Amino acid sequence: MDMGTPAAAGVGVAGRRSPRVHRAWLVAAVTFLVLLASAAFRSSLGVLLVPIEDDLGWTRTQTSFAVSLNLLVYGLAAPFAAALLERVGVRRTAVGALLLITAGCLATTVMTAPWHLAALWGVVIGVATGSVALVFGAIVANRWFVARRGLVIGVLGAAWATGQLIFLPLLAAVVDAFGWRAASLTVALVCAVLLPVVAAVLRDRPGDVGLLPYGGAVVEDEAAGDAPPSARAAVVHAVMVLREVFWTRSFLLLAGTFFVCGWTTNGIISSHFVPAAHDHGMHATTAAGLLAVVGVFDIAGTIGSGWLTDRVDPRLLLAVYYGLRGVALLAVPALLGPSVEPPLLVVVALFGLDWVATVPPTVMLCRTAFGPQRGGIVFGWVFAAHMIGAGAAAAVSGAMRAASGDYTSAWLLAGALAVAAAAASLVLPRPGRNVAQPA
Repeated sequence: MDMGTPAAAGVGVAGRRSPRVHRAWLVAAVTFLVLLASAAFRSSLGVLLVPIEDDLGWTRTQTSFAVSLNLLVYGLAAPFAAALLERVGVRRTAVGALLLITAGCLATTVMTAPWHLAALWGVVIGVATGSVALVFGAIVANRWFVARRGLVIGVLGAAWATGQLIFLPLLAAVVDAFGWRAASLTVALVCAVLLPVVAAVLRDRPGDVGLLPYGGAVVEDEAAGDAPPSARAAVVHAVMVLREVFWTRSFLLLAGTFFVCGWTTNGIISSHFVPAAHDHGMHATTAAGLLAVVGVFDIAGTIGSGWLTDRVDPRLLLAVYYGLRGVALLAVPALLGPSVEPPLLVVVALFGLDWVATVPPTVMLCRTAFGPQRGGIVFGWVFAAHMIGAGAAAAVSGAMRAASGDYTSAWLLAGALAVAAAAASLVLPRPGRNVAQPA
C-alpha cells in the first residue's frame, strides 16, 4: 500500500525520488519501540514495590519516596531534553537513554540501601526515561510529519502508556517465578537488544536523508532552524521559553490540567493500584493483569484520540476525557475486592480509553498557542507539570494510605481533581487564535 502523499512520496529535498513507503513511518515505528522499552522499567515500579520491601526489609515510605523522586526527575528532564535534542540530536539522545536504562536496571539488582533505590530509580532512570518520553515522541512526530501528525502523536503516546501497563503482567510473572531482580534484568535485556536498531534507523530530520516531512511541501521552520551553539545554550533557551510563557492563560491552564493528568494516571494508578488491590485481597498478578487491560484499551483510545484531534476541537476532547476519568476514579473504592467483577472491568476500560488520550489534544494546543519553534519546549514544561503531579500523587496517596489504612481518600481526591480538570479544559482559549496572552 502506498502510504505517501504526493508531496511526501514524490521528490525529496535533494530532488531524488522517495520510496513508496516514506521513511517517516519507519522512524515512527522505531520511536514507538524506544518509548515502549523506556516505559517498561517505569511499569515495573508498581509490581516491584512489595517484593523489594519483603526482600530487603524496607518500608513503604522509603520505596514511595524513590517512586516519587523518579516521577519528579522524569518530568523535569522533559523540557531540558526538548531543548537538548536540538543540540544532541534524536538518535544520540535515544541511544544514550537506552544505555542509562540498561545500566540502571543492572545496578538495581545489587543495591543494598534505600538511598541506592532513590539514586537509581529516582535519578538515573528518571533522567533516562524522561529524555525519551512523550516530549521525545512529539518532537519526532512534529519533525517528520505534516499530514497525519495528530494520529502519529496518538500512536506514540499509546506506546508510552502501553509500555508501562502491558509489561506489568509479564514482569509480575517473572517476579513470581524468579524474583524481582530477574524482572530488572529482563528490562535491561530488552533495551540492550534495541540499541543497534535505534542506531541504524533513527535520524534527526527528514532533510538528513534528503526527504521532506511526510505530507510536507516545504521544510517547516522548526526543522530548518540552526541548532543551539552549545548544550548550555539549549538549557538556557528552555528556561527562557518558560519565563516567556509562564503567566499566559494558555500555559497555566494546559500545565494545570496536565498536572491533574499525571496525578490521576502515573501518580495513583501506576504506582498504587497494585498495592491497593492487594489491600483488598487481590493477587498482585491479577491486579497487574487489570492494568494490562488498561494498556490494551489505551492503544485504541490514544490512537482514536489522535485521529479525533485532527478533526474535533481539542478542548472538548480534553473535557470529555477528564470527566470520564473522574467518574472512573470515584468508583474505584466501591469496586475493588478479592475478585474481578464486571463493574470493575468497565472502570478499567474507561481508564484505558482515556489514559493518554489527553496527549494529542494537549500537544496540538501547545503547538497552536506557541508556534512550531516553541511548541515542543512548551509541551516539555507542560509534561513536567504532568510528572510533578504524578510525583505528588505518589507521595500523597502513600501518606493517605499510611494514615488511614486504605486508599479510599486517595481515590476520591484523584476523582475530584479529574472533574475539576474537565471544567478547566472548557475555558482554554480556542485553537487558532493568538492565545499566548497574559492571564
